[in-house]
Amino acid sequence: MECCRRATPGTLLLFLAFLLLSSRTARSEEDRDGLWDAWGPWSECSRTCGGGASYSLRRCLSSKSCEGRNIRYRTCSNVDCPPEAGDFRAQQCSAHNDVKHHGQFYEWLPVSNDPDNPCSLKCQAKGTALVVELAPKVLDGTRCYTESLDMCISGLCQIVGCDHQLGSTVKEDNCGVCNGDGSTCRLVRGQYKSQLSTTKSDDAVVAIPYGSRHVRLVLKGPDHLYLETKTLQGAKGENSLSSTGTFLVDNSSVDFQKFPDKEILRMAGPLTADFIVKIRNSGSSDSTVQFIFYQPIIHRWRETDFFPCSATCGGGYQLTSAECYDLRSNRVVADQYCHYYPENIKPKPKLQECNLDPCPASDGYKQIMPYDLYHPLPRWEATPWTACSSSCGGGIQSRAVSCVEEDIQGHVTSVEEWKCMYTPKMPIAQPCNIFDCPKWLAQEWSPCTVTCGQGLRYRVVLCIDHRGMHTGGCSPKTKPHIKEECIIPTPCYKPKEKLPVEAKLPWFKQAQELEEGAAVSEEPSFIPEAWSACTVTCGVGTQMRIVRCQVLLSFSQSVADLPVDECEGPKPASQRACYAGPCSGEIPEFNPDETDGLFGGLQDFDELYDWEYEGFTKCSESCGGGVQEAVVSCLNKQTQEPADENLCVTSRRPPQLLKSCNLDPCPARSGIDSAWKACKVLC
Repeated sequence: MECCRRATPGTLLLFLAFLLLSSRTARSEEDRDGLWDAWGPWSECSRTCGGGASYSLRRCLSSKSCEGRNIRYRTCSNVDCPPEAGDFRAQQCSAHNDVKHHGQFYEWLPVSNDPDNPCSLKCQAKGTALVVELAPKVLDGTRCYTESLDMCISGLCQIVGCDHQLGSTVKEDNCGVCNGDGSTCRLVRGQYKSQLSTTKSDDAVVAIPYGSRHVRLVLKGPDHLYLETKTLQGAKGENSLSSTGTFLVDNSSVDFQKFPDKEILRMAGPLTADFIVKIRNSGSSDSTVQFIFYQPIIHRWRETDFFPCSATCGGGYQLTSAECYDLRSNRVVADQYCHYYPENIKPKPKLQECNLDPCPASDGYKQIMPYDLYHPLPRWEATPWTACSSSCGGGIQSRAVSCVEEDIQGHVTSVEEWKCMYTPKMPIAQPCNIFDCPKWLAQEWSPCTVTCGQGLRYRVVLCIDHRGMHTGGCSPKTKPHIKEECIIPTPCYKPKEKLPVEAKLPWFKQAQELEEGAAVSEEPSFIPEAWSACTVTCGVGTQMRIVRCQVLLSFSQSVADLPVDECEGPKPASQRACYAGPCSGEIPEFNPDETDGLFGGLQDFDELYDWEYEGFTKCSESCGGGVQEAVVSCLNKQTQEPADENLCVTSRRPPQLLKSCNLDPCPARSGIDSAWKACKVLC
């Protein structure tokens, strides 16, 4: 109880003290609870520029210690210092130049970015390796590190955000905007390969515009980097970057490192001029340059004020628009500059009603609202699309789009485009016929027409469209050739006049086997000679040839005849039927089922009409071996319809084409040989 009685007078004294101090600055809840006095005034800033610190004090009103601190700090003088002011830490070091250290004067230079104690004043004697801590604390407001806003206060490094507030964690984005979202700049990166030339001594690698940040270039190769600059005032400069170091180029800091096989260039930015990075060719070999930087978006959309109202009374409408604005020159430029940046999104126009007061009855200008069915808003109207500029391979078609307005009577007239900008404008061009053009398709080559020496080979070439269908439209100038010479390395030992000299066209090979000259070898083999002429001039006759058993004598390179039984395998036929065409009065027949597999119509001619094989005549014999003749017709190449033979070029008519048929032997009569029957034709 006595303790409580002793506390009562103290409580009254504190209450009286509170009443006496009530005129001071209002205290926070923490202050009242902790029995702190009000905060005092802020001290003078520790710096006049470049970011300093100011403090405020308070005293504890309790006889016991109060919770909390009796001093608080804030940043001040957050304006850039002039270039001639120099570094704040360097100023503090140079202040000791007129004070002897161990009996000697030194010129002191700052030692920055000490990881152990960034807030002590460490300085290095110029021209020596001597580093001395000249003061345990730097002045308040000194940056802890050269590339940071954090500052030393009372010997401790305090966090400072880009908003220059103590304790703030807000940072700049890559564009240099405090607490930004990176939308005011764009990342540019790429690679450049030098183009060596005897007439060109340098190459422009990349243009880096004013305001760019975080620039880094790496050159690999024997060439050398150098810079050209142009300020906003038009002053031009050049820096050869001949040695490693940090340079000031048009007030922009440039860090350059030179190695035997590469060069590295860094610029933190923001650049104070337009930079053009170039390379000087050494002439020995090509070089590559990789670069990356953040380029400011200097052209931005900005919304305009509302246009004048569309009506003076009775209700009208008015719209806003957007214009492209150059942030460097502070002037409006053509829209194309803003379209260059995909990050730029053009704001949509806004529409609002205006001049809603009714019109006087005397002028009768407008008595209805602009948004009813009788007075629609202006709208876009388009003409039909033009024909495509290309039939295949991708073309362009266009149309005209205009803004129109319809009056009360339904008359449509063209008006200014801004009146329709509340809705997107329809496209005025679009791609068309984007499918591939027809192209030639060459099939595989046929075997060579001979088995020894020089011959020919053929292939089929078709015009194919994008769906894989046979079509027209391919250029004759680009058509691949359909025949070419071929050489079989096996030597031929037949007389020259008996070698095949004229190759058959592709469709001949489909209709009958090509006669090939057999080559004499060191193994006995049957060697047939050429067929004789047909024994008749029309109808069915006979052809004969001599077949010998021969061998190549390698030691003398001569051919010797052998008895027939020395050659193995079946002996080639020495006689065959031949058909010399219909005699007068005969009507040839043909079977359309036999026409599949003919390659008609593939000759390399440009005429509309041409000859084609249209099947074969009926076999001349029912058994024992007969012949069929191919029927030739004159056709329209586009419609494939028969045409008058006079429309086709006579000299291009395909030659007579025969094939053997009904090769099975005829049945014998009662086991005895039957006599030869009479010839079916007399001539």
